[in-house]
Amino acid sequence: MLGRKVPVVTFRTRVRDESVGGPNPFRWQDVSSNDYFAGKRVVLFSLPGAFTPTCSTYQLPDFEKLTTEFRALGIDEIYCISVNDAFVMNAWGKSQGLENVKLIPDGSGEFTRKMGMLVAKDNLGFGMRSWRYAAVVNNGTVEQWFEEEGYSDNCDSDPYGVSSPQKILEALKSQKIAA
Repeated sequence: MLGRKVPVVTFRTRVRDESVGGPNPFRWQDVSSNDYFAGKRVVLFSLPGAFTPTCSTYQLPDFEKLTTEFRALGIDEIYCISVNDAFVMNAWGKSQGLENVKLIPDGSGEFTRKMGMLVAKDNLGFGMRSWRYAAVVNNGTVEQWFEEEGYSDNCDSDPYGVSSPQKILEALKSQKIAA
């Protein structure tokens, strides 16, 4: 994965637009991988699904809380991607009170599949989802990679630790010291 370019895909997002009016003032907006990654150094983390226990209790909230520390280490943005549609991702972001982490809906799983991280989670009733991983991506190129152990379809467990924000911060700090 190191040195690999992230796949170029188009994400179908929903953005707030007051000119739409009504009780649901959102419109569709296509956003490409290049829009998210070009010219920026970002942390990208992926997880099995919005509103799931580990993702909602630890992973997403901890990235949100630690944003200032990431920015101090040269990270421009923090993105969370999941094989969920824009409606689910927007509702999840609102329920989490996000101000810093940006959510990317990979509704069809195209980005996740092209990253080599798409797995079956039929044993949980999820269908195809992302394996849990994170990466530091610099101008579209994977600079650091953090993949949970045990990558497999219908895994009995949901490992979490390697891709935690704390582990990524630790790696960024040691990289800064070594530089």
